[in-house]
Amino acid sequence: MATASGADADVTGIHAVVDGIYRAESRRVLATLIRLLRDFDIAEEALHDAFMAAVEQWPREGVPLNPRAWLVSTGRFKAIDRIRRRAKFDVSLEDVAEQIEAIPAPEVEAGRTHVEDDRLRLIFTCCHPALAPDAQVALTLREVCGLTTEEIARAHLTSPPTVAQRIVRAKAKIREARIPYEVPARAELAERLDGVLRVIYLVFNEGYLASAGEALMRQSLTAEAIRLGRLLAELMPEPEAVGLLALMQLHEARRAARSSPSGDIVLLAEQDRSLWNREQIAEAIALVEGALKSRSFGPYTLQAAIAAVHAEAATAEATDWGQIVALYDVLMRADPSPVVELNRAVALAMRDGPAAGLAAIDAILGRGDLDDYHLAHSARADLCRRMGDRSEARKSYRKALELARQAPERRFLERRLAELEK
Repeated sequence: MATASGADADVTGIHAVVDGIYRAESRRVLATLIRLLRDFDIAEEALHDAFMAAVEQWPREGVPLNPRAWLVSTGRFKAIDRIRRRAKFDVSLEDVAEQIEAIPAPEVEAGRTHVEDDRLRLIFTCCHPALAPDAQVALTLREVCGLTTEEIARAHLTSPPTVAQRIVRAKAKIREARIPYEVPARAELAERLDGVLRVIYLVFNEGYLASAGEALMRQSLTAEAIRLGRLLAELMPEPEAVGLLALMQLHEARRAARSSPSGDIVLLAEQDRSLWNREQIAEAIALVEGALKSRSFGPYTLQAAIAAVHAEAATAEATDWGQIVALYDVLMRADPSPVVELNRAVALAMRDGPAAGLAAIDAILGRGDLDDYHLAHSARADLCRRMGDRSEARKSYRKALELARQAPERRFLERRLAELEK
């Protein structure tokens, strides 16, 4: 085997190389192993075995010129050996080993397109409509993004055993229902693509505004969602896939300005716009324009168009709120929801004054919608504050504080309350 370094390579240095390759390549290697071995659990064991073999062999033999291909090939052979050993106690596994061994050894795993196709197959498998929505999210975060069950549990305010059970059930469903590891045919694509986009969007949202904890954002999740969105848009340039990528890019471009050095929230109107990533914004706006020209766009593209209006405004005062309200009107027709209606109410308040926005928010809350959503009460409190109704503002801020679980948001609400009580 050709090597990039000799057998006398420094062991510590090689271990650092293995660690770096694991961080950069393990999810790609796993995706290919799942395709080859046709089983999540067997593939995960094979991935572990392959990296253990790398730790043992590379200090003696040197790092392969193509580490990913070496890991895939080694993992495949390790899986066959492991299954054959188990077959001594369970003869039914002998057939499994023979089926895996019959699959041609991967010769072109280094090819980017082939590898990325494997990752795309894995995303569609994790988001198969036969799986429950919460299982789709948990399985994607675990298998595609590489998060631990503990990290997923923290992100979704549940316990690690609950997450683990969701993942176990999802894998069992895939195995028992023989869900294919593939990108769906064109006829099924629209239905299946919606589920994949939804999961990527949920991953991004959890990173962009963490549901709980000490940090406002989880950059690892936003970066992973953008990576998945870019992969999807490159390999399947459907308008809504492009629109979602643009939406995530536009929000991510503002990340550096969204919090203070101490981790406190900085509202959009108060952000230092010189910190916004203009290169990222320019790329995203081009994507939005392309998606809009297709005339077959949907909610993600419309949300991206709204974000683009914010991004193009040189100052908060220069924001075209009339255009934003108009876009929300279209979004309400395309994908109506109480949250979209709430966001439209906030934009309406900026265009027509706080009284108009407050009436719209009170209508939402009066129906019983969003009563447990802290941002609805926070928005109402802000409009009451702007109108000079300190009593109602305090009442709504207290309700928002009661519901908020994220430390930076709680600190922000506490500061607002303190200002009103002076």
